[in-house]
Amino acid sequence: MQHNPFDDVQEMLDRMSRQAEEGLLRGAGAELQGIAVDVAEDDEEFVVTADLPGYGTDEIDLTVAGDRLKLEASTAREHEQESESDGMQYHRRERRQKSVSRTLTLPGEVDEDAVSASYANGVLTVILPKREGSTEGRQIDIE
Repeated sequence: MQHNPFDDVQEMLDRMSRQAEEGLLRGAGAELQGIAVDVAEDDEEFVVTADLPGYGTDEIDLTVAGDRLKLEASTAREHEQESESDGMQYHRRERRQKSVSRTLTLPGEVDEDAVSASYANGVLTVILPKREGSTEGRQIDIE
């Protein structure tokens, strides 16, 4: 049997897709770019848990539409090397503005009006009740 070069290309695309889903570029000293999440479900709801340490609840935005959940978080800190506004003279300021975002496609549509979220100890938990009648789809007859 002869080797198909398109199999190699497909394998490479699959690997790249997995790496993008896992957060891409963790190696070579780069920190994870984005938001690490867990997505779970039971019969009635999806539960998304996201690590967002260092953000306040007023710095986190959530948007849900159909089967998509968008998480965004942004902090703003001074960009000056030295600041005396708080009575301190800084010799090093590495804690700066940081923004992250991630859009998730959930396994099904959710009841947008019933979504709730909580945030504690740097962990965001979003409860997304499933929309009635959108779990399995339906069979379509071909004429």
